[in-house]
Amino acid sequence: MFYRDERLALFIDGANLHAAAKALQFDVDYKLLRAEFARRGKLLRASYYTAILENEEYSPLRPLVDWLQYNGFSIVTKPAREFIDREGRRRVKGNMDIELCVDALEAAQHVDHVVLFSGDGDFRALVEALQRRGVRVSVASTIRSQPSMVSDELRRQADNFIDLDDLRDVIGRPPRAAREEDATDGRRDVSVAAGA
Repeated sequence: MFYRDERLALFIDGANLHAAAKALQFDVDYKLLRAEFARRGKLLRASYYTAILENEEYSPLRPLVDWLQYNGFSIVTKPAREFIDREGRRRVKGNMDIELCVDALEAAQHVDHVVLFSGDGDFRALVEALQRRGVRVSVASTIRSQPSMVSDELRRQADNFIDLDDLRDVIGRPPRAAREEDATDGRRDVSVAAGA
Protein backbone atom coordinates (compact mmCIF):
# COMPACT_ATOMS: atom_id res chain seq x y z
CA MET A 1 0.00 0.00 0.00
CA PHE A 2 2.90 2.38 0.68
CA TYR A 3 6.15 3.09 -1.16
CA ARG A 4 9.22 4.21 0.79
CA ASP A 5 10.00 7.10 -1.57
CA GLU A 6 6.47 8.53 -1.83
CA ARG A 7 5.65 11.84 -0.19
CA LEU A 8 2.95 11.38 2.45
CA ALA A 9 0.57 13.73 4.22
CA LEU A 10 -1.75 12.75 7.06
CA PHE A 11 -5.06 14.56 7.54
CA ILE A 12 -6.68 13.66 10.85
CA ASP A 13 -10.33 14.43 11.60
CA GLY A 14 -9.73 14.49 15.37
CA ALA A 15 -13.30 13.88 16.55
CA ASN A 16 -13.85 11.11 14.02
CA LEU A 17 -10.59 9.31 14.82
CA HIS A 18 -11.29 9.57 18.54
CA ALA A 19 -14.78 8.09 18.09
CA ALA A 20 -13.48 5.20 15.94
CA ALA A 21 -10.67 4.34 18.37
CA LYS A 22 -13.10 4.56 21.30
CA ALA A 23 -15.47 2.17 19.50
CA LEU A 24 -12.52 -0.25 19.19
CA GLN A 25 -11.66 0.36 22.87
CA PHE A 26 -8.18 1.80 22.54
CA ASP A 27 -6.57 5.23 22.68
CA VAL A 28 -4.37 6.51 19.86
CA ASP A 29 -0.75 7.21 20.75
CA TYR A 30 -0.05 10.05 18.33
CA LYS A 31 3.70 9.79 18.71
CA LEU A 32 3.51 6.16 17.54
CA LEU A 33 1.08 7.08 14.76
CA ARG A 34 3.44 9.73 13.38
CA ALA A 35 6.44 7.39 13.66
CA GLU A 36 4.58 4.58 11.88
CA PHE A 37 3.72 6.69 8.86
CA ALA A 38 7.17 8.32 8.78
CA ARG A 39 8.47 4.74 8.48
CA ARG A 40 6.09 3.99 5.59
CA GLY A 41 7.16 6.93 3.39
CA LYS A 42 8.48 10.48 3.37
CA LEU A 43 6.09 12.13 5.80
CA LEU A 44 5.81 15.79 4.84
CA ARG A 45 2.95 16.81 7.09
CA ALA A 46 0.64 15.44 9.77
CA SER A 47 -2.35 17.74 10.31
CA TYR A 48 -4.89 17.41 13.11
CA TYR A 49 -8.30 19.13 12.94
CA THR A 50 -10.60 19.76 15.88
CA ALA A 51 -13.09 22.26 17.22
CA ILE A 52 -12.63 23.46 20.81
CA LEU A 53 -15.12 25.04 23.18
CA GLU A 54 -13.42 28.35 23.93
CA ASN A 55 -15.74 29.56 26.69
CA GLU A 56 -15.03 26.65 29.06
CA GLU A 57 -12.38 27.12 31.75
CA TYR A 58 -10.81 23.79 30.88
CA SER A 59 -11.07 21.85 27.66
CA PRO A 60 -9.92 18.21 27.80
CA LEU A 61 -8.66 18.69 24.25
CA ARG A 62 -6.28 21.53 25.12
CA PRO A 63 -3.45 19.33 26.54
CA LEU A 64 -3.66 17.01 23.51
CA VAL A 65 -3.64 19.90 21.05
CA ASP A 66 -0.68 21.51 22.83
CA TRP A 67 1.24 18.22 22.87
CA LEU A 68 0.55 17.59 19.18
CA GLN A 69 1.69 21.08 18.28
CA TYR A 70 5.00 20.63 20.12
CA ASN A 71 5.53 17.20 18.56
CA GLY A 72 5.45 17.86 14.85
CA PHE A 73 1.74 18.06 14.03
CA SER A 74 0.10 20.99 12.25
CA ILE A 75 -2.94 21.90 14.32
CA VAL A 76 -6.08 23.46 12.90
CA THR A 77 -8.73 24.46 15.42
CA LYS A 78 -11.73 26.69 15.52
CA PRO A 79 -14.20 27.56 18.25
CA ALA A 80 -17.05 25.12 18.65
CA ARG A 81 -20.54 26.57 18.83
CA GLU A 82 -22.75 25.64 21.76
CA PHE A 83 -26.54 25.62 21.41
CA ILE A 84 -29.71 24.19 22.94
CA ASP A 85 -31.63 21.74 20.71
CA ARG A 86 -35.42 21.44 20.40
CA GLU A 87 -35.58 19.06 23.35
CA GLY A 88 -33.69 21.52 25.55
CA ARG A 89 -30.42 19.54 25.54
CA ARG A 90 -27.05 21.25 25.36
CA ARG A 91 -25.29 20.48 22.07
CA VAL A 92 -21.92 21.40 20.65
CA LYS A 93 -21.25 21.89 16.94
CA GLY A 94 -17.82 22.31 15.43
CA ASN A 95 -17.32 20.91 11.96
CA MET A 96 -13.80 21.04 10.51
CA ASP A 97 -14.58 19.43 7.13
CA ILE A 98 -14.08 22.56 5.01
CA GLU A 99 -10.71 23.40 6.58
CA LEU A 100 -9.47 19.84 6.10
CA CYS A 101 -10.65 19.74 2.46
CA VAL A 102 -9.04 23.06 1.55
CA ASP A 103 -5.71 22.07 3.13
CA ALA A 104 -5.71 18.63 1.47
CA LEU A 105 -6.42 20.11 -1.96
CA GLU A 106 -3.67 22.70 -1.49
CA ALA A 107 -1.23 19.93 -0.50
CA ALA A 108 -2.12 17.78 -3.53
CA GLN A 109 0.58 19.31 -5.74
CA HIS A 110 3.28 18.47 -3.17
CA VAL A 111 2.37 14.90 -2.15
CA ASP A 112 1.98 11.47 -3.73
CA HIS A 113 -0.23 9.89 -1.07
CA VAL A 114 -2.74 11.28 1.43
CA VAL A 115 -3.89 9.29 4.45
CA LEU A 116 -7.26 10.53 5.67
CA PHE A 117 -8.14 9.51 9.23
CA SER A 118 -11.92 9.76 9.04
CA GLY A 119 -14.91 7.66 8.14
CA ASP A 120 -17.14 10.62 7.29
CA GLY A 121 -18.88 10.05 3.96
CA ASP A 122 -18.78 13.81 3.27
CA PHE A 123 -15.10 13.34 2.38
CA ARG A 124 -15.86 11.12 -0.62
CA ALA A 125 -15.82 14.14 -2.95
CA LEU A 126 -12.44 15.20 -1.49
CA VAL A 127 -10.97 11.76 -2.12
CA GLU A 128 -12.23 11.85 -5.71
CA ALA A 129 -10.79 15.36 -6.26
CA LEU A 130 -7.40 14.30 -4.88
CA GLN A 131 -7.37 11.23 -7.13
CA ARG A 132 -8.10 13.42 -10.19
CA ARG A 133 -4.93 15.33 -9.27
CA GLY A 134 -2.89 12.10 -9.29
CA VAL A 135 -2.76 11.62 -5.52
CA ARG A 136 -3.33 8.18 -4.01
CA VAL A 137 -5.67 8.25 -1.01
CA SER A 138 -5.87 5.84 1.90
CA VAL A 139 -8.74 6.11 4.35
CA ALA A 140 -8.14 4.99 7.95
CA SER A 141 -11.21 4.15 10.03
CA THR A 142 -12.95 0.92 11.01
CA ILE A 143 -15.61 -1.48 9.81
CA ARG A 144 -15.09 -3.73 12.84
CA SER A 145 -17.15 -1.68 15.28
CA GLN A 146 -20.90 -1.86 15.75
CA PRO A 147 -22.00 0.15 13.89
CA SER A 148 -19.23 0.58 11.34
CA MET A 149 -17.45 3.94 11.69
CA VAL A 150 -16.73 4.42 7.97
CA SER A 151 -19.11 5.33 5.19
CA ASP A 152 -19.29 2.62 2.53
CA GLU A 153 -19.06 5.27 -0.23
CA LEU A 154 -15.88 6.73 1.26
CA ARG A 155 -14.28 3.31 1.68
CA ARG A 156 -15.08 2.33 -1.92
CA GLN A 157 -13.74 5.62 -3.32
CA ALA A 158 -10.38 5.33 -1.53
CA ASP A 159 -7.42 3.62 -3.18
CA ASN A 160 -6.73 1.79 0.08
CA PHE A 161 -8.68 1.23 3.26
CA ILE A 162 -6.78 0.84 6.54
CA ASP A 163 -8.79 -0.61 9.38
CA LEU A 164 -7.72 1.03 12.64
CA ASP A 165 -8.15 -2.34 14.33
CA ASP A 166 -5.19 -3.58 12.25
CA LEU A 167 -3.12 -0.65 13.57
CA ARG A 168 -4.10 -1.18 17.21
CA ASP A 169 -0.82 -2.89 18.18
CA VAL A 170 1.22 -0.28 16.30
CA ILE A 171 -0.42 3.03 17.27
CA GLY A 172 -2.63 2.13 20.21
CA ARG A 173 -2.56 2.02 23.94
CA PRO A 174 -5.31 0.83 26.29
CA PRO A 175 -8.06 3.36 27.11
CA ARG A 176 -7.28 5.67 30.04
CA ALA A 177 -9.63 3.85 32.49
CA ALA A 178 -7.87 0.54 31.82
CA ARG A 179 -4.43 2.18 32.24
CA GLU A 180 -5.47 3.70 35.58
CA GLU A 181 -6.86 0.36 36.71
CA ASP A 182 -3.62 -1.38 35.70
CA ALA A 183 -1.60 1.22 37.59
CA THR A 184 -3.76 0.72 40.69
CA ASP A 185 -3.36 -3.06 40.40
CA GLY A 186 0.38 -2.58 39.97
CA ARG A 187 0.60 -0.48 43.14
CA ARG A 188 -1.45 -3.03 45.03
CA ASP A 189 0.84 -5.82 43.86
CA VAL A 190 3.90 -3.83 44.92
CA SER A 191 2.46 -3.16 48.38
CA VAL A 192 1.46 -6.81 48.80
CA ALA A 193 4.93 -7.87 47.71
CA ALA A 194 6.55 -5.31 50.03
CA GLY A 195 4.46 -6.54 52.98
CA ALA A 196 5.24 -10.20 52.34
